[in-house]
Amino acid sequence: MRLHGIEYRRLQLAPPFGIEFGTSPGRALFHFVAAGSLYLRDQAGVTHVLREGDAVLLPNGGRHDLLSAPDMPSRDVKSFESTQLCESVCFVAVCANGTETSRTADCLVFSGCMEFDLGAMHALIALMPEMMQVSTLLDRQPEIAPMLAAMEREVCTPRAGSAGILSQLANVVSASIVRGWVESGCGDATGWVEALRDPRLSRAIGAVHRDPGRNWTVAALAAETGSSRSLFAERFQAITGQTPLRYVAELRMRLAMEWIGRGRMPIDAVAERLGYGSQAAFSRAFKRVTGQPPGAMRASSNMIV
Repeated sequence: MRLHGIEYRRLQLAPPFGIEFGTSPGRALFHFVAAGSLYLRDQAGVTHVLREGDAVLLPNGGRHDLLSAPDMPSRDVKSFESTQLCESVCFVAVCANGTETSRTADCLVFSGCMEFDLGAMHALIALMPEMMQVSTLLDRQPEIAPMLAAMEREVCTPRAGSAGILSQLANVVSASIVRGWVESGCGDATGWVEALRDPRLSRAIGAVHRDPGRNWTVAALAAETGSSRSLFAERFQAITGQTPLRYVAELRMRLAMEWIGRGRMPIDAVAERLGYGSQAAFSRAFKRVTGQPPGAMRASSNMIV
């Protein structure tokens, strides 16, 4: 699991206020309420109360608002004036009209936009709830409570290095929220998670993850489960919504994207590691699954600073 912070904001909010957030695909959003209380309005228009000490992770990002009242209009957070505190953290002090306020704010919030990547387990992200609250995990993970207390101190009483410390604590708390969801059985998620709960299908999925470069066939996967070829294929597709070999192909390409992008591994080495007989065969498979050739992805990743 990788949570790489893109940008963070320390928000000082005096009501009435309404702030809109949203991210591009593959990015998560995190909010921690250090003082006061407010409302989070989700994409469906449903409002949730967040109180002092609450932390929430929106693993798939998406449009949502932080509000002083449930029916408040909102403005894009990027439209408010901000002051840079360090490389990736800025400070915003606003009311509903976007004017800077010097009076004591009713709410203090620390928010983060993060690149969220689970590598070969990326299928889990789409199955996560729209909003995950830390309050549901404190009984199972009491170690989170001191981290939240430290965040509250850093937000309410800024000290030397507070911005950097807060960004790191936000990453750790977010990762703990994800881990708590996984360890609790992934809630009521179905599909791929349901396949992992199946004693036989999970053996096949585990075998593919351990050795993605093997020349997998439906018969070989069925042998891992002790089932017939037809019974395995039928059950796998019924639960996951895709054929076993499509799953293998998508897993290989997720790994390839990680190795080519972050790992800067040569394309021919990736092809060999994933069991393709030639770089050309790998390139065709990569483009079929991702929509672009591996060379284009390598070029785009080299442009990222």
